[in-house]
Amino acid sequence: MYIGLDFDGTVVDHRYPDIGEPVPGAIKWLKRLQRSGGRIILFTMRSNSRDTGNLLGEAVQYLEKNGIRLFGVNRNPDQDEWTTSPKAYAHIYIDDSGFGCPLVQPKGFVRPCVDWNIVGPQVEHMCLNMR
Repeated sequence: MYIGLDFDGTVVDHRYPDIGEPVPGAIKWLKRLQRSGGRIILFTMRSNSRDTGNLLGEAVQYLEKNGIRLFGVNRNPDQDEWTTSPKAYAHIYIDDSGFGCPLVQPKGFVRPCVDWNIVGPQVEHMCLNMR
């Protein structure tokens, strides 16, 4: 199962361009999703440029440092053989801005973020059923 994963507000608190505090449960559930067969594709607005620096690279490093192996970054490498679309193909997208995504407001966070207590088990169930 391909999982498109936003970064700010989904994995960490909204502190762009900095990397905020971890969203409660995000890393734990991402590891479980990988063990359940999920292929995680980081799908974020962060980018690398001369003006902004290595913001995308820092997000990738953050995830890798926390034990998350990325299948792709802003693209799904498996789709290259059947489309040239710039949209990363995924079965599901986890994004705090996605319509209907369950949110929670941890103390001290700038904005609401993904509620991994709800999202994690549901996506894990989907991963296990797609095997």
